[in-house]
Amino acid sequence: MKFSQWLKNLEYELLQGNLDVEVEDVVYDSRKARSGTVFVCTVGTRVDSHDFIPEVVEKGVTVLVLERRVSLPEGVTAIFVHNAREALAVLSAARFDYPAKRMVTIGVTGTKGKTTTTHMIKAILEACGKKVGMIGTTGIVIGEKVTPTANTTPESYQLHEAFYQMAEEGCEYMVMEVSSQAFKMHRVEGLVFDYGLFTNISPDHIGPDEHENFEEYLFYKSKIFQCCEVGIMNGDDEHYDEVVKDAACRLYSFSLDKAGTSFKAENIRYVAQSDFVGLEFDVKGAYELAVRVNIPGRFNVANALAAVSVLSFLNLPKEKICHGLEHLSVNGRMEIVYSSERCTVIVDYAHNAVSMESLLKTLRDYKPRRLVCVFGCGGNRSKDRRYSMGDSAGRLADFTILTADNSRFEKTEDIIADIRSSISKTEGTFIEIPDRREAIRYSILHAQPGDMIAVIGKGHEDYQEVNGERHHFSDREEILNVVESSEFINR
Repeated sequence: MKFSQWLKNLEYELLQGNLDVEVEDVVYDSRKARSGTVFVCTVGTRVDSHDFIPEVVEKGVTVLVLERRVSLPEGVTAIFVHNAREALAVLSAARFDYPAKRMVTIGVTGTKGKTTTTHMIKAILEACGKKVGMIGTTGIVIGEKVTPTANTTPESYQLHEAFYQMAEEGCEYMVMEVSSQAFKMHRVEGLVFDYGLFTNISPDHIGPDEHENFEEYLFYKSKIFQCCEVGIMNGDDEHYDEVVKDAACRLYSFSLDKAGTSFKAENIRYVAQSDFVGLEFDVKGAYELAVRVNIPGRFNVANALAAVSVLSFLNLPKEKICHGLEHLSVNGRMEIVYSSERCTVIVDYAHNAVSMESLLKTLRDYKPRRLVCVFGCGGNRSKDRRYSMGDSAGRLADFTILTADNSRFEKTEDIIADIRSSISKTEGTFIEIPDRREAIRYSILHAQPGDMIAVIGKGHEDYQEVNGERHHFSDREEILNVVESSEFINR
C-alpha cells in the first residue's frame, strides 16, 4: 500500500519526502527494520529510538515517523507527530485494515475482576455457539491457541495483529482486558469498543513506571467511557460520579446494593453442594434472569452481573446464558478443581494480603468443616507481603500449610521462616512442607469430610521459578493427580 493511505486518521507534518511511497509494515523495534517498513521512533525512559535512524536507514527503511525533530538523511520520507505511540496505534490499525471493526468488541477495565469477567463473557458467548477471541492476563486466546504476552494489554501493533488473526479465523466477538497502562501508553488509541465495562476502582499500580497517584490512575481508567459506544459502570463503586463525569457514550449501571441502576442483583444465595459450589441470584431491571454461577464469592456476583449486563444487549438465548454461567471455569481465579462430599479444592491467584483476606472470608460464607490454606510467598519480593499473608492465614484459616511459591533466588526455607514469624503470633494451626507438590498432596489426603482447601498464590501459572529457571508446575494438575490416585480413591 501507499503510506498516504495509512495516514487518514493521523495528524502529522510532512518534513520531507513523498507520502505515496510503497510500504508493507510498521515497526518500532530497530531489530525488525527492513525495506518496506515504516519505522516509528519513540522516546522511552531508557531508550530513544531516534538514535537508531542511521541503522534502520542502512537496513532499507525509507519512511520514518518522528516525535522529535532531528537531522535526516537524504532520500527518506519523514513525518513529525506529537505522540509516536499514538501514531503507532493508528498506523497499526491501518496496516491490518482496521480488523477490530469486523467483530463485536468488548473492553473490560477495573482494578479487580477484569480477568474473571472477560472469561465469563467468553464462556457465555461460546455457550451460545459464538466464536470468541480474548486478550488479557492469560495472553491472546483464539480457539484453543494461547499466545503469552508481556502485558495484560499488549502493544498496539500486537493488538491489531491479534484482531486480524481473530477475524480471519472467524471470530464474531472480541473481549479484552484494558489496563490503565494501555490508555496511558496509547496502546488502544483509535479503538472504539462496541461495549465498555468498568468493574470497580481502588488504589493500585501507583509507583515508579506506573501511575504517579490515584487521581492519575482513575483518569486513565475512566477513558474507557470515551472510547466505547455503550458503557456499563459499577453503580456501587464509591468513585462512580468521578469515573463517569466525562463519559461520551450511552451509559448504564449495575449494582448489588443500590436501587435505580439499570441492572440489579437480588436474592443472592450461597450454595455448597457435593457437585456444585457457587452462587445463585436474580438479575432484575433492564434485563431479568435467574442464574447460577459455579464460582464462589459475593464479588463474583458483581462480576457475573457485569457480564450479563453487557451480554443483555446482544439478543442471546437466555437459557444459553444461564448454561454458560453455571458451567464456566476461570483458570486460577477461584477455580473449583475438585468437589465431593469428602472435600472441595480451590485454586486462586491471591498473592497478597488483601486478596487473601477477601478469598478466605468468602470461603467462610460457605461454612466448611475446616478451611485449609496452602500457600507460600515469592522470593526477591517485599517481606511485608510474607508477614501480612502469614497473619491473614493464621486468623482466617483453620489449618495452614506453608510451602514454596516461586522462590526465585531465595531459599524456600528462609521465605517460610518469614511467614512463620507472623503466623506464629496468631492462634492459627500450621505445618511446613517446603515441597509444593507434597504440600498439596498432604492437604487432600488428610482432608476431613466437608473441608474446603484453598491452594493459593499461583492461580493460572504453570511454572515454579527457582534460581532463575522456570520448571513446569501447575497447582491444578497436581490436585487432579492426587484425587485421581488410588491412594485417594481407596482411602
